[in-house]
Amino acid sequence: MPETRFIDPAVLSRISTMELRARSVVEGFITGLHRSPYKGFSVEFMSYRPYVPGDNLMHVDWKLYARTDRTYVKEFEDETNTALHILLDVSRSMDYGSGEVTKRTYGSYLAASLAYLVIRQRDSVGITFFDDDVREHVPARSTTSHLHTILQFLENVPSGGRTAIGKPLHALAEQRRRRGFIVLISDLLDDVDAIIEGLRHFRYQGHDVMVFHVLDPQELRFEFDDLVELEDMETGERLLLSPEAAREAYLSAVETFTLDLKKRCGRMGIDYELMSTDRPLDFALFEYLAARSRRF
Repeated sequence: MPETRFIDPAVLSRISTMELRARSVVEGFITGLHRSPYKGFSVEFMSYRPYVPGDNLMHVDWKLYARTDRTYVKEFEDETNTALHILLDVSRSMDYGSGEVTKRTYGSYLAASLAYLVIRQRDSVGITFFDDDVREHVPARSTTSHLHTILQFLENVPSGGRTAIGKPLHALAEQRRRRGFIVLISDLLDDVDAIIEGLRHFRYQGHDVMVFHVLDPQELRFEFDDLVELEDMETGERLLLSPEAAREAYLSAVETFTLDLKKRCGRMGIDYELMSTDRPLDFALFEYLAARSRRF
């Protein structure tokens, strides 16, 4: 997708309410998408599926075929209503931010934008807040009033504790037996094996899964110049170090960590997207729609 002209996360934080923020992101994204080179890729994929032999030709959208040279069947609302479950990490590590936007704030904006987009498409959406356990849960619904409920929760994201992603993922996978779409938003600062096993549980239950790995620019680039004291936001442990001496080893470890997650997600058919908190949110919406179009 070409470099965006939409609202960046720091500017978004100055908009008064979560609803206006979500609307600004989604409406701007849709407008930009329709003007982009991706003429055949739009939110229409939320209510269309590729034609397969045996489908009723009366349900083929020939106007869409004329525009895209691709054959899609329009599904009815009761066929397309899909439950999207957003899992938002609210552990203390998500409170870190080197600029105006913390990982928790960015994750909230992303969750709000996705919820707004999904309700706009008449699908249902729910949200769960977790740290080392499930803290708050809003079941999936498809009404505008329900969207307002989710946005109100996101206006006041609960403060969490330590990270232990595997435990809440397993608990949530057990509760969600009906097939749906799971979106995990987290910095994933936990044991990789535990994360993967939790995600595998959702795949075993038949869910489609997408992971947004949210990190701060400093966590990705480590651009500190002077002697710096780092503090673990969950344990309080502190470490004094020279950035120049540590930078190479740190960046290597981050690259290994993110590539390992991406590869292991890929093996399970899970979509993975690394998001820096200074990256405009339309990229996340584009990846989400791309994942939906691949799987539905």
